[in-house]
Amino acid sequence: MIDLKRLKIVIFDCDGVLFNSLRANSEFYNEIARRAGRQVLNAKELEYCHMHTAEESINFIFRHNDHLLENAFNIYQGMDYGDFLEYMEMEPGMVETVNLLKQRYHTAISTNRSTTMPKLREIYGLDDLFDKIVCALDVDRPKPDPEGVWKILRTFDLEPENAVYVGDSKVDEEVSLRAGMPLIAYKNRNLETEFHVEHFRDLPNLLVKGPE
Repeated sequence: MIDLKRLKIVIFDCDGVLFNSLRANSEFYNEIARRAGRQVLNAKELEYCHMHTAEESINFIFRHNDHLLENAFNIYQGMDYGDFLEYMEMEPGMVETVNLLKQRYHTAISTNRSTTMPKLREIYGLDDLFDKIVCALDVDRPKPDPEGVWKILRTFDLEPENAVYVGDSKVDEEVSLRAGMPLIAYKNRNLETEFHVEHFRDLPNLLVKGPE
């Protein structure tokens, strides 16, 4: 249940919600795979990388190729994700919707992006849109641990019942469950929640007018 009388903050995932970054992630991790000497990612591996930190993703990609792992991390450390940001696509209506929600609520991001997040913030002006941004570099335990969202709540002296989380993955589903806050599933009908949206323009109807 979303209690609009108590709602004070809307927390967003980044990849798959604010941005369609599937192609960017595919190009990035496939480049690491090719240069390290293995085949390109399969669908399961790409799905995993889309939801986890870079360190977790590389470990997963090379889980069957331990002899390539050290070189893969060396390749990763020498790469700049900024070279792949051209493949990022901002979700339609995101900026307008977040600006509208900011008139009523705090807005924040909790993401498993790490070293790539500062450049993404700069290029797309995310600090002007969001009151607080927490990435994997800011926590000891990335998602699905709720440390990131709890850190956001402490910033504004809020409780889980004052928040909603907008996410698109099973990782986000687990975060919201463990954090004790409602999940709004973005473009993923397979997530277990009563709140689903297919477009950013659907969010104001849910978070301003309230669930019907």
